[in-house]
Amino acid sequence: MEGQSCANTEIIQQVPSGSSPPPFLNLLKIHRELLVSKIRNTQCLFDNLIKNEYFSTEDAEIAAQFPTQADKVRKILDLVQSKGEEVSEYFIYILQEVSDAYYELQPWLDEIEFHPSQNIQNKPVVNTDPVSRYRQKLKYELARDTKFVMSYAQKEEMLLEETYAASLIELVSYTNESLGKVSCLEDLFDDRIGLINEDGETIYIFGDAGIGKSILLQKMQNLWARGELAVGAKFFFRFRCRMFSCFKENEAICLKDLLFKYNCYPDQDPEEVFSHILHFPHTALFTFDGFDEIHSDFDLSSIPEVCSPNEPTHPLALLVNLLSGKVLKGSRKVLTARTGTEIHQNIIRKKVLLRGFSSNNLKEYTKKFFRDEECRVLMSNQLEANPSLCSLCSVPLFCWIIFKCFELFHSMFDSLELPNYSVTLSDVFLLMTEVHLNRTLKTNLLKKNTRSQVETFRSKKETLFSLGKIAHMGMEKSLFIFDQEEVTSLNMSEQDLHLGFLRTVHDCGGYGDQSSYEFLHLTLQSFFTALFLVTEEKLGTKELLKFFAECSSTETAQSTCFPISWLHKRSIGEDPFRNKEHFHFTNLFLCGLLSKDKEKLLRHLVSPAAIKRKRNALITYLLESMKFQLQSLMRAKLKGYKQIQVMPNFVWMLRCIYETQSEKLAKLTVRGMRANYIKLTYCNAYSSDCSAISFVMQHFQKHLGLDLDNNNINDYGVKQLLPCFNKLAVIRLSVNQITDHGVRVLYDELSKYKIVTSLGLYNNQITDVGAKYVARLIEECSSLTYVKIGANKITTEGGKCLALAIQRSKTMYDIGMWGNQVGDEGAKAFAEALRNHPTLTNVSLAFNGITPEGGKSIAEALKHNNTVKIFWLTKNAIDDEAAERFAEMLRVNKKLAHLWLIQNQITAKGAKYLSEALQENTTIKEICLNGNLINQEEAKAFANEERIICF
Repeated sequence: MEGQSCANTEIIQQVPSGSSPPPFLNLLKIHRELLVSKIRNTQCLFDNLIKNEYFSTEDAEIAAQFPTQADKVRKILDLVQSKGEEVSEYFIYILQEVSDAYYELQPWLDEIEFHPSQNIQNKPVVNTDPVSRYRQKLKYELARDTKFVMSYAQKEEMLLEETYAASLIELVSYTNESLGKVSCLEDLFDDRIGLINEDGETIYIFGDAGIGKSILLQKMQNLWARGELAVGAKFFFRFRCRMFSCFKENEAICLKDLLFKYNCYPDQDPEEVFSHILHFPHTALFTFDGFDEIHSDFDLSSIPEVCSPNEPTHPLALLVNLLSGKVLKGSRKVLTARTGTEIHQNIIRKKVLLRGFSSNNLKEYTKKFFRDEECRVLMSNQLEANPSLCSLCSVPLFCWIIFKCFELFHSMFDSLELPNYSVTLSDVFLLMTEVHLNRTLKTNLLKKNTRSQVETFRSKKETLFSLGKIAHMGMEKSLFIFDQEEVTSLNMSEQDLHLGFLRTVHDCGGYGDQSSYEFLHLTLQSFFTALFLVTEEKLGTKELLKFFAECSSTETAQSTCFPISWLHKRSIGEDPFRNKEHFHFTNLFLCGLLSKDKEKLLRHLVSPAAIKRKRNALITYLLESMKFQLQSLMRAKLKGYKQIQVMPNFVWMLRCIYETQSEKLAKLTVRGMRANYIKLTYCNAYSSDCSAISFVMQHFQKHLGLDLDNNNINDYGVKQLLPCFNKLAVIRLSVNQITDHGVRVLYDELSKYKIVTSLGLYNNQITDVGAKYVARLIEECSSLTYVKIGANKITTEGGKCLALAIQRSKTMYDIGMWGNQVGDEGAKAFAEALRNHPTLTNVSLAFNGITPEGGKSIAEALKHNNTVKIFWLTKNAIDDEAAERFAEMLRVNKKLAHLWLIQNQITAKGAKYLSEALQENTTIKEICLNGNLINQEEAKAFANEERIICF
C-alpha cells in the first residue's frame, strides 16, 4: 500500500494546480485502480446509492452480475462517473462514513484531504456491510463481557478498569532466557522484539496457576473492544480451552461453526462474513485460554488431518490445526497454559512468561483494591509485618483472595487481624472458605459476627463434603466442567451453588441447554479435592496418595508435567494435553490439611482416628519419596562443597513439607541430602516458595551454599530466606527481579553473621542505592571474596562506591560488573582499586560505557598489579590509543593471563601495538579482539601470533 500511495501522490502532483482541489469525478479516474484493489464490499455502495436515488435498481443489477469483485467495482465506478460530480462526491462520502468496511481507504481519504460539501453531508449513509456490522457486534459483545471481573461471590462484580493491575511480563527464548520486558500489550504483537520463530503463528503465554493469564487475556480483549489495542486486528475471537473437553468423541464441526456458534453470530450474511475472514486471515486474532485444561481420552492421531476450513472435523483436531496454521493460515493466535505444558516449537512465534506482581505492582494493586484509606493502611501494615503473607501476594490470584478475605473480615467481624505467623497456602484457602461460608449468616445491624472457624465449618459440613466430592470426581478425570445432573445428584442447594465456589459456564459445547458448572479457579478445585481426601472416612492409603503417584512417573522425574506432543506419534490412551499442576496443588493442600495444627478444625468433619491414620500414611510417603528423589539427584564436588542439582519437581516436594509444618520431616530431609551446596537454578521458584526452601534449609548444621539463580523470588523471597541466613556462606540470586529493597535485606542479614563468601546478584533491578549496600557488605565482611552484580542499573556513583570498597578489602577475589554504566569516572575508581590490590584475580567491566580515557586509567593501574589473571573489557569504546597503553602495560605486567577487548573500536593499528608487546610477554595466554574494526585481510598479519584472536 505504501508503494501505491507514493504513486498516487505523484499523479496528484501532475494535476494542474489551482485554487480548488481536483473535481471528485477526476479523483475517481486518477485513483481508479487503487479503489478497485481496496474496495472489498459492494453491497453497502449499492444500498446507499439506491436509497439516495443516485442508482436505479437496474444499475445495481447490471454491476452485480459481474463474476469478480474487481469487475463489479469497475462497473460501479463507470456508472458513478457517468452520473457526474455530485454522485462521485457522494460515492467518496460513503467510503469515508463507513470506515469499518473501507478501513483500507482511510489513509487515501486523508491524503486527498476529502471534505464533503454541506449538501452531501445532509445525505444519509447507512452501514449495511455485513462484515463491518459483524465487527461492531463483536466489539460490543466483547466490551460487555469483559467490562467486569467476577469475584468469588458470583453476584459481586468488579470493574476490570478498577481491578486490573499490571504484573511482570517477559519475552523469553525457547529455553526461557530473557529477551526483554513487555511494557505494553502491543509489544506481544511487535515482531521487532522477542520474535523466536517467524514461521510460527501462536503467541504462547505461560505461567503458574493464579499468575494472571486469564485476566491478561480479558484485558487484551477489553482494550480491543474499546479500540485501544493497536495491533491491526479486525476480528477478535476468544475461546476457553475447557470447552473443547465438552465435545463427544464422535462430534465434528467446521471452522465457521466454531467461530459463529461458539463465539459471536453474524446478524447478516454469515457466508459473506466467513468468506471475508478466509480471504483476509491476517485480520483475525484468536485467544485460547488454558490449553492445559483440555482433557482428551481418545487418540487424536486416529482423526484424519483436515486442512479445509469448510470440512467438519473433531473440535480438538480443529483447534490443533488452527494453532499450527494448517487452517486459516496467517491468522494470529494467543495461547495460554500453565508452566510446564510442552507446546511444539514449530507453532510458537513468541514465548511469553508471566512472573506475577513485583513490589511496585503490589503497591499499585493495593491502591486499586482498597479505596478506603483506613483499610489500605491496615492491609499494607500487615503485609509488611508478615513476609510469608507478602510473598504469597506476588501471585495475583492469592493476593486477591487474601485482600478479599481481609476486606470481608473487616466488614463482618470485630477482628481485623490476618494471621501474623508463617502462612501456608492451605491457611489462605481455609480462610477464604470460612469467609464465603459465612455469607449464609444472618447479619445483625448492631453487632458484628463472632462465630469461630470451627463453628462455621461444622455448620456447613454437608456443603463442604458435596463440594469435595464433585471436585474429586473431576480431578480423577482431569475434568473441570460439570453438568447439571452431576451437581444436582449431590443434593446441593441453590444457596450452596451461590456461595461463590462454583459458577455457571455458558455456551459449553456438549451440554445443550443444560446449565454446567466449574470451580472458579483450578486451585480451588484442587483444594476441595484435598478436603474430600481428608474427610472421606473410609478412604484407603492408595486413594489418599493417588495424586502423588500421578506426579511421580518417570517423565516427571525430569519435568513437572507430561510433554504435549500432539504433532508427534504417541502411546495410545495418553492424553496429549495433560498438565499435572492441578495434581501438585491437590497434594500441597492435602499436606496442609493433614498438618497437626489443622486437626482441631478437621476433627469436627472426620474422626481423629482417620486423621491420624492418614497423616501417618502421608508422612511415611513423603519420607520415602524424598529419599528416592535425593538418591536420583545429580551430584558434584566443588571446592569445599558437595553439590546437588535439583529439578522443579523437588521444589514441589519442599512446598509439601512446608505445608505439613513438620520440623521433624524438614530435619530428616536435610539429613538425607548429604550435601552442603543446593543448586535450585531454573526451578520456576517464586517468592512464596522461599518459605518452603528456608523452612527446610534452616536445619543445616553447618555453612550452606544456596544457588537460586534464574527463578522469580524477588524482594519478598529474600525476606522469606531470613531463617537460614545464619547458615548461608554462598548465596546466588541472579536473574530474580531483586531491587534495592531486597539488597538492603541481604546487607542487614549477611552483615550480622559475616560468613558469606560468595554473592551473586547478576541481572536484577539494582541501582546505585543497592550498590552502596553491597559496597558496605564488601567492607564489613572480610569473608566475602566473590561478587557478581552485572546487568543491573548501576551508574558512576554506585560504581565508585563498589570500587572504593574493593580497594579497602584485602580478600576480594572476583568482581563482575558486566552490563552496568559506570563510565570513565567509575573505571578510574576501579583502576585505583586495582593498583597494588593483594588478592583481586578476576575483574569484569564489560559493557559499561568506558571510553579510551577510562581504558587508559585501567591500563596504567594494571602496571602496578600482580594478582589479576583475567580482565574483561568487552563491548566498550576502547580505541587504538588505549590499546597502545595496554600494550605498554603488557611489557611490565607478567601476571595477566586473559585480556578480553572484544567488540571495541580497535583497528589493525591497535592490534599491532598489542602484538608487538607480546614479544616481551610470554605469560599472557590470550588477547581477544573479536568484533573490533579489523577485517579478515588485516587479521592475516597476526596469524603467527596465536595469542591474538581477531575472529
